[in-house]
Amino acid sequence: MEIDWPIDEHLRIRSFTPEDAKVLFGLVDANRDRLRPWMPWEPTTRGPADTRAFIEGARSSPVDSEANGLWVDDALAGAMGLTVNTLANAGEIGYWIGGAYEGRGIVTRAAERFLACAFEELGLHRIQLLAAVGNVRSRAVAERLGMREEGALREAERVHGGYHDLSVYGLLEDEWRARRP
Repeated sequence: MEIDWPIDEHLRIRSFTPEDAKVLFGLVDANRDRLRPWMPWEPTTRGPADTRAFIEGARSSPVDSEANGLWVDDALAGAMGLTVNTLANAGEIGYWIGGAYEGRGIVTRAAERFLACAFEELGLHRIQLLAAVGNVRSRAVAERLGMREEGALREAERVHGGYHDLSVYGLLEDEWRARRP
């Protein structure tokens, strides 16, 4: 699914193209210390070729939309994606943001648009979000989105030589519709 969604006068969500590999790698590289504790892909992202391979692989999926940039005034601020399980009629949202853009509500506003797409355009029944128990900022996004914490998966993600417990958050279609104006 190709995305180009203006969110407001400053924020746009746009699917990455292979030509974005260098700028995406630059943002990852500049934020390694912030990403390393939480993102299992950080150590395998060693150069623009790795980000290009990710973009090309994500773009080849017939159902997922995993490789999208969060662009603020034409500068790349972070990334967000949606993985779809067609058999379960469900999806999972994931994201990260560069440190210079943290605390501005960018991820929350972008995630709201992904939820609208998931429930209103794709007709999904459930969206989940997984966040490391210790990743307080990411968990706060899930809570601002109205997602319900459903439990924890013990040592479910291997990151930087160790394992994280993951908090599972879920939002059902009827819950989404109930909170919409």
